[in-house]
Amino acid sequence: IKRDLLVFSFLAFIFIYFSAVGIYHFEHEQFGSIPASLWWAIVSLITVGYGDAYPITAAGKFFAGIVLIIGIGIVALPTGLIASALTGIKQKTSELKG
Repeated sequence: IKRDLLVFSFLAFIFIYFSAVGIYHFEHEQFGSIPASLWWAIVSLITVGYGDAYPITAAGKFFAGIVLIIGIGIVALPTGLIASALTGIKQKTSELKG
């Protein structure tokens, strides 16, 4: 599972970067720089967002919606991997005891 989580983490960081660049493209007046956009991408994908920066234009809102839907998968996939690994460990220990 270590290798899977490492690959997934790399892909998540790439997605966060491209999300920041994308939202900056649509909302460069709202987000003054790529680092400000990166802050939005991290906060929006990892938490529910602080509300300190958000898209205003229709294109920015649409892009943000797509990013947030994909962000649910970014949280769900490693959760499933870890749960599966823990279930496998539990089953192995149950077989050894029984």
